[in-house]
Amino acid sequence: MRKKELRIPDYVEHMLVAIGRIREYTAPLTSETFESTQVVIDAVVLNLQILGEAAHNVMLANHAFAADHPEIPWQDAYDMRNRISHGYFAINAQTVWKTVQHDLPELEHALRRLNLA
Repeated sequence: MRKKELRIPDYVEHMLVAIGRIREYTAPLTSETFESTQVVIDAVVLNLQILGEAAHNVMLANHAFAADHPEIPWQDAYDMRNRISHGYFAINAQTVWKTVQHDLPELEHALRRLNLA
């Protein structure tokens, strides 16, 4: 399926899948274990990039829809994607951990409340 054939529900699903994978990767870990396990950091960062790109695609596909749902931090997700995509080895694992623990559960809840049927 080409990008322009995707719809808002597809992008939101991509965001939810990325959040689910991050939750799976980090569930058994403490902050200290996360920060010392590079392969998990890499996996989480990849999925944050996916999440941010999908959020950006929602904004591009239907700016009005994104504006109608300010409870979803579309731009913030994309901004984080850009910071980690272009930060290469300057990624702060503590910041990533805090995002995973504090921001993603709320984001997931808000995404699941969207009526996309």
